[in-house]
Order: sequence, then structure tokens, then C-alpha cells
Amino acid sequence: MENVHLAGEDDDLYSGYNNPTLDAEDLENDVGFQQVVQTSHGRRPPMTAKFPGTTTGARPLATSFGSRMATSMARPMTGAVQDGAARPMTAVTAAGYSSFMTRGSNFDPLGQSRGPAPPLEAKNEDTPDEKIKILEKKVIDLLEESAMAHSKGASQLALEKAKEAGRKERALARQREQSGNAEQICLDLTYSVLLNLANQYENNEMYPEALNTYQAIVNNKMFSNAGRLKVNMGNIYFKQKNYPKALKFYRMALDQISNAHKEIRMKIMQNIGVVFVQMGQYSDAITSYEHIMSESPNVHAGFNLILCYYAIGDKEMIKKALQKLISVPLQIDDEDKYIPSNDDTSTNMVTEAIKNDKLHQMERDLKIQAEKYIMSAAKLIAPAIETSFATGLDWCVDMVKSSQYVELANDLEINKAITYLKEKDFNQVSAKEILKTFEKKDSRVKSAAATDLSALYFLEKDYDLADRYANLAMSDDRYNPAALTNKGNAMFFKNDHEKAAEFYKEALRNDSCCTEALYNLGLTYKRLNRLKEALDCFLKLHAILRNSPQVMYQLANLYELGEDPQQAIDWLMKVISVTPTDPHVLAKLGELHDSEGDKSQAFQYYYESYRYFPSNIDVIEWLGAYYIETQFCEKAIQYFERATLIQPSQVKWQLMVASCYRRSGNYQKALETYKDIHRKFPENVECLRFLVRLCTDMGLKEVQEYATKLKRMEKKKEIREQRVKSGREGSARGRREGRESSAGSAASSTPLLTSPKKSNMLDEVKTDSGHSGHSGGSTKGERLSARMRSLPGSNEPYEASSPKELDASYVDPLGPQMDRPKTGAKRRVDDDDFGDEELGDDLLPE
Repeated sequence: MENVHLAGEDDDLYSGYNNPTLDAEDLENDVGFQQVVQTSHGRRPPMTAKFPGTTTGARPLATSFGSRMATSMARPMTGAVQDGAARPMTAVTAAGYSSFMTRGSNFDPLGQSRGPAPPLEAKNEDTPDEKIKILEKKVIDLLEESAMAHSKGASQLALEKAKEAGRKERALARQREQSGNAEQICLDLTYSVLLNLANQYENNEMYPEALNTYQAIVNNKMFSNAGRLKVNMGNIYFKQKNYPKALKFYRMALDQISNAHKEIRMKIMQNIGVVFVQMGQYSDAITSYEHIMSESPNVHAGFNLILCYYAIGDKEMIKKALQKLISVPLQIDDEDKYIPSNDDTSTNMVTEAIKNDKLHQMERDLKIQAEKYIMSAAKLIAPAIETSFATGLDWCVDMVKSSQYVELANDLEINKAITYLKEKDFNQVSAKEILKTFEKKDSRVKSAAATDLSALYFLEKDYDLADRYANLAMSDDRYNPAALTNKGNAMFFKNDHEKAAEFYKEALRNDSCCTEALYNLGLTYKRLNRLKEALDCFLKLHAILRNSPQVMYQLANLYELGEDPQQAIDWLMKVISVTPTDPHVLAKLGELHDSEGDKSQAFQYYYESYRYFPSNIDVIEWLGAYYIETQFCEKAIQYFERATLIQPSQVKWQLMVASCYRRSGNYQKALETYKDIHRKFPENVECLRFLVRLCTDMGLKEVQEYATKLKRMEKKKEIREQRVKSGREGSARGRREGRESSAGSAASSTPLLTSPKKSNMLDEVKTDSGHSGHSGGSTKGERLSARMRSLPGSNEPYEASSPKELDASYVDPLGPQMDRPKTGAKRRVDDDDFGDEELGDDLLPE
């Protein structure tokens, strides 16, 4: 303690260590510092470094550090003068700047005077490691290109890229072995290349190659978890319908996957169940599906379980399976969270952002799929679980009402009514009563029921009630395109086509994919003779329904109305490509080719139409006339005999048969035919004329008898014609006198009708309605008579046959049906279910 010195209060412990250069208290009075601060060219006198002393006196350090310090102290400081130039106070000189510039030097802060920088040293690609890296990069790029090509649907290109990637990967493995880096082979890259190649083989339906590639991966022990690829192999065998092998590989894959991967195990179990169903082993399939529903239930497995129980006919288990199906949790958030609130703007923005995102779309799709399964299952099992369909469906409705699918109960009730309609039970009031019960429900269900009722009354041709329920559906849901379509139909049948078009347009504004409204709008424009707009509608509809024969037929009809027969023929050929056995379309093609003067092509289509539908009287008439025109009367006989079977009360077909026998030289057969006609139609004058002529030429004794009957019939005919003529003159005179007395002016006289000429055989043939000949009208008998004008007359010689132009006019039998508007049912109610088999009456699917 004696050698210890304690510092007193007056002792300065840091004396000798105070460096005046670091003293900042007197900087304001330091003239040199202030000059430097104020100007950038200030001079400060050099300062002599003073080595700090100690308490015992100033003495140099005897260490190496002291010598170095002394040396450093000998150097000038930052502000010291060096070669007459003042250095800046900063420790680092600014780039390209010097406070002291030599004379003649230029300011060049970017160093451009030094020229361009030397090029980078090129990478040496000849080294083995660099070659391996480049080759590995090519393999990865080819894998990505293959995957992208497959995502775009280019399966062939994806396979080519996958094969090239496989070749490059093998070259990469050889390169590593040659360089002595075999242990650095990337197994993950090899696995990816082989798996992609197998997938592309499978996508291109090259199943043997895909199986070989999968087998190569599975047999390689270096690949971990490769055993699960046996699922893919099982899928290939399933596509090949080799169900025992598919089942084997599914079970092997199931053994390879641990219980920790529960989801994939359940999916494999579901595949096993499908295989059992395809093999008809429903009990084994039920075991698989029951296991899935107990471990990880889903709607797909639940629906398949119902189908399996339905196949074996177990009613009680069907009910339990339906209860399991409707109790499957969907794990979907409540839809209320997507309803925006009026309070928080930021929350509303988030709600709008997530309302239509991918996740919400996936949730909607899952819910729609579940509802579809439940609806299908209920309609399927309703007749099987109870004594009647109605009782079974009522039980299903009760089950659904107590589940999370409460809204489906109303849809099931509506489907119950639709089922009654599909069973063609129109007279039963159940369907209508069920639909009418929804008039007091919420607006969505009420609008759907009213729409179906409107479609029902429309099909029953009760257009007033159809209009009423269409209005009711529109009042509950103005944006219901089906209701607007039905309203347009009501206006269409009231001949208010302008208003009908407006309703169809509004339906299309609400739903641009409403094909019924677009079809009906095209029909409306056609009725209004706005052919261009109608053509636009049907062309748009053809872009949506590419293979609809109704749409293509309407396009052909519009081009025909627009006097473009070649375009009409092209569209009808497209119709034939879809429905090659439609006799009406074939007949229409024959008519168009006939109008173009191509008789041989017209005959081909008329003959095909007759082959598929041998009862079309127009086609039969054209074919018979064609054979007579081409001097093959024997072949025409079979067609006129067919017409005789179809219309036995029409005498002209039997006269044509006799005429063909006569023209072909078979007079005996012609005489027998005329006698048979005379027995059936004893007052037919034309038949008696030919009997007289034939008996005279053949020298038969019956000639006098037939001649007497002919004179009597001609006299009766003249008396009848005189009565008709006098009656017409009297009526014309009465009308003329009435006009003169009312108007007080002379009216022009009405020309008398002359009696029909007797030069043509068919002009004398009477129809059931009393018409004779062709008057240019639009009735069926008039059209048929007009077609036969070129056939032989009674005053022509037996052998002669004057070829005349055939009038092959054709009235489209599909016209009234094709021009009928489509109903806008909320759910599809096929017109085929109501007994209408015509092409144009089918409802287009929504």
C-alpha cells in the first residue's frame, strides 16, 4: 500500500493526452479552420505532431509501435502542403476531380478519354464441368417445353419433346461417367424425365410404351416412393378394360402407401370400387365405398354407394346411403360472407375481389356437383324405395329438408311435376297442382314453377294461360330468360311479331347463351321477311350449336328464300352429314337439284328419300313422273301402285297405273285395270273412254255397253256443268245488280267460267273435294295435279309419249314444324316426351 498513489481531487488524470488537433471547443476562434470551411482553397499551416507524454515526463516509446507511430507522425497531415498544392480536407478524393489541375488538362469525370473497357474474359465451354451444366440446362428446358405443350393440348409435340429430353438425359449420364463424376448423377432429374415420358405416352394412347416406362421407374430401387406409380399403371389397364390387372395394380399401389397419406389412399380405394362396379361385383364395391364413407366421406363415393345398393335392390340400405350422402360435409364457407355491407368500404372492396376468385369458383362447382348427385339419386331411387314414385320422392324431400340442402326440396317438388309430364300424364292434375303450390313460395322458386307452367300450357296450345304464367314468372324474376322466351312465344302466336322480337332480345341481353330465344328470334325475323337479320341469328346459333340439324335446315331455308339455291344445297348437305336418313331433307335436296336442272342428282336424292320413307306421296309422284318422262313406264307402275295403297279413294293413281300398262304395250293388263277402276268408280268418264277405245281396238263385244254408259255419263256431266254455269251467272248477275243499285254506276261484267278441257287425262280426274285439274291454288290436291300435267293424255296414241317438262314443285313438310318457336322451360321438358316426333319441335338444351 505504500507504493500506491491515490489521485487527489486536484490531479489531472488525462494530462499529456490532450491533442490540440482534436479540441473542438475553440474551433470558432480557429482562423485556419474557418478559412477552410468558408472556401475550398483555404491554406492551413502544417501542424507538428506532438507525441503525448506521461505523468513522469515526455519520453519516446521504446517499442516497435512507438517507432511506427513516430514514422507516421513524420508524414504531413490532410491539410499539409505538398508540392505547392493544397490537398482537400476529405480523406477520399472525388472521382475525376482534383483541386489542383495541371495546365492543359481537360475535365473528364467519366474517364471517356481512356477508351472502352476491355471485354470480359470469355467463359471456357470446353471444360467437362461446363459441358455437363449446359447439357443439364437443355434437359430441364425440354421438360418445361413438353409440359407447356401438353397444357396447350399439343399432345404429339409434348411427346416429341419428352423423347428428346430422354435422349439428352442419357447423354448427360454418359458425360458424367466419362468425366469421372458418376456419383454426381441427379436422380431427381432422371426420375422427372422418365415420368414425363410415361405420362406423354399415356396421353397419346400409346399404352404399351407407357407401361414399359412406368415399369422401368418402379423396378429401379434408387427411386424412392416409385411404387405409387402403380396407380397410373392400373389406370392404363382400366382404360384397356383389363379390369383384373387394374385391380391388382391398385391394390399393389395401396400397399406401397402408408396410412399417413390418407387422402391418396381413399382415392385409390375409390378406383378399386369403380373396378368392382365394372366387373359386376357390387358387394365388393359396396365394401370399398362403405370404408371411404366411414373414413373420409365425399359426395362422389356416396353417390356410387347408392347406385350399388340400387343395383342389388336393397331398399333399406338405399335409404341409409342417401342419408349418408346428404350428410357429407362440403367444408364450404357461408355464401353470406360474399354479400357486401354498406358500412365498411374497405371490406366491400375485399368482398368484391374474392367474389369471383378461383377458390370461390371451386366452392361453387363443388356445391353444384353435390346438388346434382342428390337430385339424380332422389329421382333414381324414388320408385324403388316405396310403392310409388310420388311416395318415394316425398320421403326424399323430407330427408333433404332436414339436411344442409334445404333449397333442393323445392327443386325436387318441381322435378316431381316434370316427371309426371314426361310420363305423358297430361290429364292428371298432379303436375299442375304441384307447380301451382309454388305460387306462394319465395320469388326464385315461384318464378321457376311459373316458367314450367307456361311451357306446359304452351305445349298444350293454351296460349292465354301460357301468357298469364309467363307474366307471373317475369313479375317475380324479370331477369329470367326462360320466362321472357315464353312471353315472346305468346306474342308470336298472337301474330304480334314485333313485340315477340323485343322479348327475345331482352332474354338474350340477360343470358347471351339462351339458345331458345336466339332460335325464336330468327324465326320471328323470317316471319317479318327480314331475311338478313334472321340469317345473322341462325349463323350465331350455328356457332354455338355446331351440329344442330334444325339450325342448319333454317339456314338452308333462308338461302332458298334469298334465291341462292347453291348455298341452300350446301347447308342441306351439312344436315345430311348429321342426320343421313332424314327423308324430308333428302326430298328437299332433290327438289333443289331439280330446280337447277340436274335431273340425275335430283332422282338420286328422291330415291333415297323414298327408300327411307316410302309413304311420301310427293316423292312417289315425282319418281313416277320421272320414269314416264324417261320412257320407263314399267318402273313407274310400282310407284303409282304405292300411291294407290296410300290414297285408295283417289282415282287418278289407278288411272296412271292403267295408262302405264297401256303405254308399255300390255293392253290386256291395261283393260283389266280399267275394268277394275270402272267397278270402283262407275261414274268416271275418263275410265269409260279408255274402255271404249281398248274394246274397239281389241274387237271385244263389251264395246257397245261401255259406249252407252259413256254417253249417259257425258250427258249427266253436261247437265251438271250447265247447272253450275247458270248458278254462277245468276250469282254474278245478282252481284252486278247490287253494285249498280248501291253505287249508281255501271260495273264491268264478270267473265263466265269455261268448262275444263278434255284433252288431258288428269284434268278430268275428280278429287274427293270436287276439284278437277290444276287451279294454281295451294291445296294438296292442286299441287299433286300440277305435277302430273306432263303425263299422257287420253287422245294420245298408245305408243306415243311426248316428253314434257315436269313440274317438280315441292312443299316442305317440315315447314310448319321448323318454324315453331321453342319454349323456354326452366328445366328441360323434351317435346319428344309429349308425343311430337317432328324434328323442329325439340327443345334446345339450356
